[in-house]
Amino acid sequence: MEDEESGAVLRTVGRQIKLWREAAGLKQAELGAAIGYGEEQVSAVERARRIPSPEFLDKADQVLGASGKIAAMKKDVAEARYPKKVRDLAKLEADAVELGAYGNHNMHGLLQTPEYARALYDMRRPSYAEDEVEQHVAARMARQEIFERRPATTLTFVQEEVTLRRPLGGKMVLRRQLEHLLELGQLRHVEIQVMPTIREDHAGMGGQLQLLKLNDGTTVGHWEAQLSNRLISDPKEVQILDIRYGIIRSQALTPRESLAFIEKLRGET
Repeated sequence: MEDEESGAVLRTVGRQIKLWREAAGLKQAELGAAIGYGEEQVSAVERARRIPSPEFLDKADQVLGASGKIAAMKKDVAEARYPKKVRDLAKLEADAVELGAYGNHNMHGLLQTPEYARALYDMRRPSYAEDEVEQHVAARMARQEIFERRPATTLTFVQEEVTLRRPLGGKMVLRRQLEHLLELGQLRHVEIQVMPTIREDHAGMGGQLQLLKLNDGTTVGHWEAQLSNRLISDPKEVQILDIRYGIIRSQALTPRESLAFIEKLRGET
């Protein structure tokens, strides 16, 4: 696992499953046969070498007569599936009443379709193993629960025009991504804007940024680049990002103009 916190959770889950299995007088192969998994898969889960799926935990709970005690660990396991930086960011997003983001080289993670996200992780170098790709895609999709939250979080995004034209994953992936943007843009608490490439004056030359205004009234910034992932809490630095983001939004197309622009690009794709 990427961090000790996740490892500790999975070791605890594996140990509990082993104790319940032994108390039931079952061998690993017998438990596997009863829940539809192989002996090696059961062994890997008990040794914290494999992350159990929700179905695995539900079936093991039922077969071992754990009365919900194994199934209750699904939430902890779900969080352990994701890299630490994703968990930390998701916690901030869960506490945000407003989120604003500017993206300049690919679609912002909260806006991505599963196919688009998978294409991004597939092309990462050095390359990820297949299970790592799936882990990252699942983590990214889980963060999109923010669109369903009530009371609704106000979400604003500014995307560079090039991110709407670059066919990452192929034209069909891009077309579905554009359709997804149009769907999200219809939500009352979401505003998507496009920054045209022809702009001569641009406040976003410092790169992508994200701002999160939290329940307690504070604002934090988030910045990510090649090998860096930084949370910005210094009030003076946050103020600079806030000013920049405000200007970026004023320089971009309006939300209505942006949706019309995206609709036009979809027709051309």
